[in-house]
Amino acid sequence: MRNVLVTHSDEPLGRRVVKLLWHDERIGNIFALGADAAPRAFDTFRAGDPPRFAYARIDLARHRPMSDFFHSSQFRELEIDTVIHVPQHGVASEGLPLAGNVSSRAGEARLVLEHALATRSIRSLVVVGSAFVYRLAPGNANHLSESSELDLGPDPAPGLRPWIDCDMLFHGEIGNPRLRVALLRLPTVVASGGYVYLHPGLAGRAGPRLRPLGFDPLCAVISDKDAARAVQAAIHSDAAGAFNLSGREAIPLSVLGRWTRRPCLPVPGLLLRAAGAGLGRLLGNPLRDLLDGPHLRYGFTLDTSRAERELGFQPQYRIGLARTGDGGLRLETARA
Repeated sequence: MRNVLVTHSDEPLGRRVVKLLWHDERIGNIFALGADAAPRAFDTFRAGDPPRFAYARIDLARHRPMSDFFHSSQFRELEIDTVIHVPQHGVASEGLPLAGNVSSRAGEARLVLEHALATRSIRSLVVVGSAFVYRLAPGNANHLSESSELDLGPDPAPGLRPWIDCDMLFHGEIGNPRLRVALLRLPTVVASGGYVYLHPGLAGRAGPRLRPLGFDPLCAVISDKDAARAVQAAIHSDAAGAFNLSGREAIPLSVLGRWTRRPCLPVPGLLLRAAGAGLGRLLGNPLRDLLDGPHLRYGFTLDTSRAERELGFQPQYRIGLARTGDGGLRLETARA
Protein backbone atom coordinates (compact mmCIF):
# COMPACT_ATOMS: atom_id res chain seq x y z
CA MET A 1 0.00 0.00 0.00
CA ARG A 2 1.47 3.36 -1.07
CA ASN A 3 0.67 6.69 0.58
CA VAL A 4 1.24 9.46 -1.95
CA LEU A 5 1.74 13.21 -2.22
CA VAL A 6 0.73 14.88 -5.51
CA THR A 7 1.93 18.40 -6.37
CA HIS A 8 -0.07 20.85 -8.52
CA SER A 9 -3.14 18.69 -8.10
CA ASP A 10 -5.32 21.75 -8.82
CA GLU A 11 -4.11 21.77 -12.44
CA PRO A 12 -5.47 19.45 -15.16
CA LEU A 13 -2.85 16.67 -15.09
CA GLY A 14 -2.66 16.75 -11.29
CA ARG A 15 -6.44 16.35 -11.02
CA ARG A 16 -6.32 13.46 -13.47
CA VAL A 17 -3.59 11.74 -11.43
CA VAL A 18 -5.43 12.22 -8.11
CA LYS A 19 -8.68 10.84 -9.53
CA LEU A 20 -6.95 7.76 -10.94
CA LEU A 21 -5.11 7.06 -7.68
CA TRP A 22 -8.25 7.56 -5.60
CA HIS A 23 -9.81 4.56 -7.37
CA ASP A 24 -6.63 2.49 -7.09
CA GLU A 25 -7.02 -0.08 -4.28
CA ARG A 26 -3.25 -0.26 -3.92
CA ILE A 27 -3.09 3.40 -2.85
CA GLY A 28 -3.76 4.33 0.77
CA ASN A 29 -3.63 7.99 1.78
CA ILE A 30 -3.44 10.82 -0.75
CA PHE A 31 -2.15 14.30 0.11
CA ALA A 32 -2.80 16.77 -2.72
CA LEU A 33 -1.08 20.14 -3.02
CA GLY A 34 -2.07 23.12 -5.14
CA ALA A 35 -1.54 26.83 -5.57
CA ASP A 36 -5.28 27.59 -5.43
CA ALA A 37 -8.33 26.36 -3.56
CA ALA A 38 -9.14 22.66 -3.83
CA PRO A 39 -11.06 21.75 -7.01
CA ARG A 40 -14.71 20.95 -6.41
CA ALA A 41 -14.11 17.51 -7.87
CA PHE A 42 -12.15 16.68 -4.70
CA ASP A 43 -15.17 17.19 -2.41
CA THR A 44 -16.23 13.56 -2.65
CA PHE A 45 -12.71 12.41 -1.72
CA ARG A 46 -12.90 14.00 1.73
CA ALA A 47 -15.45 11.51 3.02
CA GLY A 48 -14.50 8.61 5.23
CA ASP A 49 -13.53 8.16 8.84
CA PRO A 50 -10.67 8.67 9.02
CA PRO A 51 -10.41 10.41 5.63
CA ARG A 52 -7.69 9.09 3.33
CA PHE A 53 -7.53 12.34 1.35
CA ALA A 54 -6.20 15.76 2.34
CA TYR A 55 -5.56 18.97 0.41
CA ALA A 56 -3.28 21.90 1.19
CA ARG A 57 -2.80 25.20 -0.59
CA ILE A 58 0.90 26.00 -0.80
CA ASP A 59 3.50 27.90 -2.82
CA LEU A 60 5.89 25.13 -3.85
CA ALA A 61 8.61 27.63 -4.84
CA ARG A 62 8.97 29.15 -1.34
CA HIS A 63 11.26 27.48 1.15
CA ARG A 64 9.47 28.34 4.42
CA PRO A 65 5.98 27.08 3.48
CA MET A 66 7.49 23.89 2.04
CA SER A 67 9.57 23.28 5.17
CA ASP A 68 6.57 23.86 7.43
CA PHE A 69 4.47 21.47 5.37
CA PHE A 70 6.95 18.59 5.38
CA HIS A 71 7.36 18.98 9.16
CA SER A 72 3.63 19.25 9.86
CA SER A 73 1.71 16.75 11.98
CA GLN A 74 -0.80 16.16 9.17
CA PHE A 75 1.99 15.11 6.80
CA ARG A 76 3.32 12.67 9.42
CA GLU A 77 -0.12 11.25 10.17
CA LEU A 78 -0.74 10.34 6.53
CA GLU A 79 2.61 8.48 6.43
CA ILE A 80 3.53 9.66 2.94
CA ASP A 81 6.15 7.43 1.31
CA THR A 82 5.84 8.46 -2.37
CA VAL A 83 5.98 11.93 -3.94
CA ILE A 84 4.54 12.57 -7.42
CA HIS A 85 5.82 15.88 -8.73
CA VAL A 86 3.52 17.22 -11.43
CA PRO A 87 5.02 20.53 -12.65
CA GLN A 88 3.05 23.66 -13.47
CA HIS A 89 1.35 23.31 -16.83
CA GLY A 90 -1.88 25.36 -16.78
CA VAL A 91 -2.45 28.51 -18.83
CA ALA A 92 -1.26 30.85 -16.08
CA SER A 93 2.03 28.98 -15.64
CA GLU A 94 3.06 28.88 -19.30
CA GLY A 95 4.07 32.49 -19.80
CA LEU A 96 7.56 33.65 -20.66
CA PRO A 97 9.88 34.13 -17.68
CA LEU A 98 11.11 37.72 -17.49
CA ALA A 99 14.83 38.49 -17.34
CA GLY A 100 16.29 38.31 -13.86
CA ASN A 101 13.48 36.14 -12.42
CA VAL A 102 14.31 32.72 -11.05
CA SER A 103 12.24 30.13 -12.83
CA SER A 104 9.45 28.99 -10.51
CA ARG A 105 9.51 25.59 -12.25
CA ALA A 106 13.16 25.02 -11.41
CA GLY A 107 12.73 26.49 -7.92
CA GLU A 108 9.85 24.14 -7.16
CA ALA A 109 11.77 21.15 -8.46
CA ARG A 110 14.73 21.99 -6.27
CA LEU A 111 12.62 22.26 -3.11
CA VAL A 112 10.58 19.12 -3.83
CA LEU A 113 13.77 17.12 -4.35
CA GLU A 114 15.44 18.65 -1.29
CA HIS A 115 12.57 17.71 1.02
CA ALA A 116 12.08 14.28 -0.56
CA LEU A 117 15.73 13.49 0.16
CA ALA A 118 15.58 14.89 3.70
CA THR A 119 12.32 13.17 4.73
CA ARG A 120 13.06 9.62 5.89
CA SER A 121 9.56 8.29 5.28
CA ILE A 122 9.74 9.10 1.55
CA ARG A 123 11.19 6.26 -0.49
CA SER A 124 10.08 7.07 -4.04
CA LEU A 125 9.88 10.19 -6.21
CA VAL A 126 8.00 10.11 -9.52
CA VAL A 127 8.54 13.20 -11.68
CA VAL A 128 6.65 14.39 -14.76
CA GLY A 129 9.24 15.89 -17.10
CA SER A 130 9.44 16.91 -20.75
CA ALA A 131 10.70 15.11 -23.87
CA PHE A 132 11.59 18.52 -25.34
CA VAL A 133 14.85 18.40 -23.38
CA TYR A 134 16.44 16.37 -26.19
CA ARG A 135 18.61 17.97 -28.87
CA LEU A 136 16.85 17.84 -32.23
CA ALA A 137 18.70 17.28 -35.49
CA PRO A 138 17.28 18.73 -38.74
CA GLY A 139 14.34 16.81 -40.18
CA ASN A 140 11.59 14.60 -38.77
CA ALA A 141 13.72 11.48 -38.41
CA ASN A 142 14.62 12.04 -34.75
CA HIS A 143 13.71 8.82 -32.92
CA LEU A 144 14.83 9.46 -29.37
CA SER A 145 15.76 7.00 -26.64
CA GLU A 146 16.63 7.81 -23.04
CA SER A 147 20.32 7.82 -24.01
CA SER A 148 19.86 10.47 -26.71
CA GLU A 149 21.74 13.72 -26.28
CA LEU A 150 20.08 16.47 -24.26
CA ASP A 151 19.95 20.04 -25.55
CA LEU A 152 22.72 21.40 -23.33
CA GLY A 153 23.81 24.20 -25.65
CA PRO A 154 24.56 27.65 -24.21
CA ASP A 155 21.37 29.32 -25.46
CA PRO A 156 18.32 27.04 -25.39
CA ALA A 157 14.90 28.56 -25.91
CA PRO A 158 13.76 30.43 -22.75
CA GLY A 159 10.71 28.20 -22.34
CA LEU A 160 12.87 25.07 -22.48
CA ARG A 161 15.69 26.05 -20.13
CA PRO A 162 13.65 25.34 -16.94
CA TRP A 163 12.68 21.90 -18.25
CA ILE A 164 16.33 21.09 -18.98
CA ASP A 165 17.45 22.35 -15.56
CA CYS A 166 14.79 20.25 -13.82
CA ASP A 167 15.65 17.17 -15.86
CA MET A 168 19.32 17.41 -14.95
CA LEU A 169 18.46 18.05 -11.29
CA PHE A 170 16.33 14.92 -10.94
CA HIS A 171 18.49 12.82 -13.24
CA GLY A 172 21.45 13.51 -10.97
CA GLU A 173 19.71 11.65 -8.12
CA ILE A 174 18.74 8.53 -10.05
CA GLY A 175 21.57 6.55 -8.51
CA ASN A 176 20.77 7.66 -4.97
CA PRO A 177 20.39 4.49 -2.84
CA ARG A 178 17.97 6.12 -0.38
CA LEU A 179 15.45 7.57 -2.86
CA ARG A 180 14.10 5.86 -5.98
CA VAL A 181 13.67 8.44 -8.74
CA ALA A 182 11.54 7.76 -11.83
CA LEU A 183 11.72 10.60 -14.36
CA LEU A 184 8.93 10.44 -16.96
CA ARG A 185 9.74 12.39 -20.13
CA LEU A 186 6.42 13.25 -21.75
CA PRO A 187 5.82 14.73 -25.21
CA THR A 188 2.86 17.01 -25.95
CA VAL A 189 -0.08 16.05 -23.72
CA VAL A 190 -3.51 16.29 -25.35
CA ALA A 191 -6.89 16.24 -23.62
CA SER A 192 -10.42 16.14 -25.02
CA GLY A 193 -11.91 19.45 -26.06
CA GLY A 194 -8.77 20.85 -27.65
CA TYR A 195 -6.62 21.24 -24.54
CA VAL A 196 -2.86 20.79 -24.95
CA TYR A 197 -0.05 20.89 -22.40
CA LEU A 198 3.75 20.72 -22.28
CA HIS A 199 4.41 21.82 -25.88
CA PRO A 200 6.57 24.99 -25.82
CA GLY A 201 5.12 26.26 -29.10
CA LEU A 202 1.46 25.71 -28.17
CA ALA A 203 1.57 26.69 -24.50
CA GLY A 204 -0.98 29.07 -23.05
CA ARG A 205 -4.35 30.26 -24.27
CA ALA A 206 -5.95 29.46 -27.60
CA GLY A 207 -5.11 31.75 -30.50
CA PRO A 208 -2.79 31.97 -33.51
CA ARG A 209 0.84 30.85 -33.27
CA LEU A 210 3.76 31.43 -35.62
CA ARG A 211 5.99 28.80 -37.16
CA PRO A 212 8.86 29.03 -39.66
CA LEU A 213 7.76 28.87 -43.28
CA GLY A 214 8.65 25.55 -44.92
CA PHE A 215 8.65 23.52 -41.70
CA ASP A 216 5.90 21.42 -40.14
CA PRO A 217 7.50 19.27 -37.43
CA LEU A 218 6.06 15.93 -36.42
CA CYS A 219 4.80 16.00 -32.81
CA ALA A 220 4.79 12.95 -30.57
CA VAL A 221 1.67 13.10 -28.40
CA ILE A 222 0.11 11.32 -25.43
CA SER A 223 -3.39 11.62 -23.99
CA ASP A 224 -3.82 13.08 -20.51
CA LYS A 225 -5.38 9.79 -19.38
CA ASP A 226 -2.34 7.80 -20.51
CA ALA A 227 -0.06 10.35 -18.85
CA ALA A 228 -1.84 9.67 -15.55
CA ARG A 229 -1.62 5.93 -16.16
CA ALA A 230 2.13 6.25 -16.71
CA VAL A 231 2.46 7.98 -13.34
CA GLN A 232 0.43 5.18 -11.76
CA ALA A 233 2.67 2.54 -13.36
CA ALA A 234 5.80 4.29 -12.07
CA ILE A 235 4.38 4.44 -8.53
CA HIS A 236 3.87 0.67 -8.39
CA SER A 237 7.20 -0.18 -10.02
CA ASP A 238 10.58 -0.49 -8.37
CA ALA A 239 12.37 0.72 -11.50
CA ALA A 240 14.44 3.91 -11.37
CA GLY A 241 15.74 6.10 -14.15
CA ALA A 242 14.47 8.19 -17.05
CA PHE A 243 11.59 6.84 -19.15
CA ASN A 244 10.21 8.08 -22.47
CA LEU A 245 6.42 7.95 -22.68
CA SER A 246 4.26 8.46 -25.74
CA GLY A 247 0.99 7.52 -27.34
CA ARG A 248 0.69 5.71 -30.65
CA GLU A 249 0.04 8.82 -32.77
CA ALA A 250 2.41 11.43 -34.15
CA ILE A 251 0.76 14.58 -35.52
CA PRO A 252 2.17 17.47 -37.63
CA LEU A 253 2.35 20.74 -35.71
CA SER A 254 0.02 22.51 -38.15
CA VAL A 255 -2.68 19.86 -37.66
CA LEU A 256 -2.25 19.75 -33.88
CA GLY A 257 -2.44 23.54 -33.72
CA ARG A 258 -5.64 23.63 -35.76
CA TRP A 259 -7.29 20.93 -33.65
CA THR A 260 -6.47 22.78 -30.43
CA ARG A 261 -7.61 26.21 -31.67
CA ARG A 262 -4.02 27.42 -32.01
CA PRO A 263 -3.58 27.75 -35.78
CA CYS A 264 0.13 27.85 -36.64
CA LEU A 265 0.72 30.54 -39.24
CA PRO A 266 3.79 30.04 -41.47
CA VAL A 267 6.09 33.07 -41.48
CA PRO A 268 9.53 33.42 -43.15
CA GLY A 269 12.22 32.48 -40.67
CA LEU A 270 14.09 35.73 -41.28
CA LEU A 271 11.08 37.72 -40.04
CA LEU A 272 10.69 35.48 -37.00
CA ARG A 273 14.34 35.92 -36.07
CA ALA A 274 14.05 39.68 -36.47
CA ALA A 275 10.89 39.73 -34.33
CA GLY A 276 12.60 37.61 -31.70
CA ALA A 277 15.60 39.92 -31.61
CA GLY A 278 13.34 42.97 -31.27
CA LEU A 279 11.26 41.45 -28.49
CA GLY A 280 14.42 40.23 -26.81
CA ARG A 281 15.79 43.76 -26.63
CA LEU A 282 12.46 45.00 -25.31
CA LEU A 283 11.94 42.31 -22.65
CA GLY A 284 15.53 41.44 -21.95
CA ASN A 285 15.09 37.86 -23.09
CA PRO A 286 16.72 35.85 -25.90
CA LEU A 287 13.45 35.06 -27.70
CA ARG A 288 14.84 34.10 -31.10
CA ASP A 289 14.76 30.37 -30.40
CA LEU A 290 11.29 30.53 -28.90
CA LEU A 291 9.90 31.91 -32.17
CA ASP A 292 12.19 29.99 -34.52
CA GLY A 293 13.71 27.23 -32.41
CA PRO A 294 14.37 23.57 -33.24
CA HIS A 295 11.04 22.46 -31.71
CA LEU A 296 9.23 24.53 -34.38
CA ARG A 297 11.37 23.18 -37.22
CA TYR A 298 12.26 19.57 -36.46
CA GLY A 299 10.01 16.73 -35.36
CA PHE A 300 10.61 13.68 -33.22
CA THR A 301 9.16 10.40 -32.04
CA LEU A 302 10.10 8.56 -28.87
CA ASP A 303 11.47 5.09 -28.23
CA THR A 304 9.23 3.90 -25.38
CA SER A 305 10.53 0.32 -25.15
CA ARG A 306 12.16 0.91 -21.76
CA ALA A 307 8.90 2.12 -20.20
CA GLU A 308 7.09 -0.89 -21.63
CA ARG A 309 9.74 -3.27 -20.39
CA GLU A 310 10.42 -1.86 -16.90
CA LEU A 311 7.20 -0.03 -16.00
CA GLY A 312 4.80 -2.28 -17.87
CA PHE A 313 3.26 0.78 -19.53
CA GLN A 314 1.54 0.75 -22.90
CA PRO A 315 -0.78 3.50 -24.16
CA GLN A 316 -4.48 2.61 -24.13
CA TYR A 317 -5.98 5.83 -25.51
CA ARG A 318 -6.08 7.21 -29.03
CA ILE A 319 -6.34 10.86 -30.00
CA GLY A 320 -8.60 11.88 -32.85
CA LEU A 321 -11.60 13.89 -33.96
CA ALA A 322 -15.27 13.34 -33.18
CA ARG A 323 -18.46 15.14 -34.21
CA THR A 324 -20.05 17.45 -31.69
CA GLY A 325 -23.80 17.97 -31.32
CA ASP A 326 -23.80 20.87 -33.76
CA GLY A 327 -21.89 18.86 -36.35
CA GLY A 328 -18.53 20.45 -35.72
CA LEU A 329 -15.30 18.51 -35.16
CA ARG A 330 -13.86 18.25 -31.67
CA LEU A 331 -10.62 16.76 -30.44
CA GLU A 332 -11.30 13.67 -28.33
CA THR A 333 -9.34 11.01 -26.46
CA ALA A 334 -10.85 7.55 -26.25
CA ARG A 335 -9.78 4.00 -25.52
CA ALA A 336 -8.09 2.43 -28.51
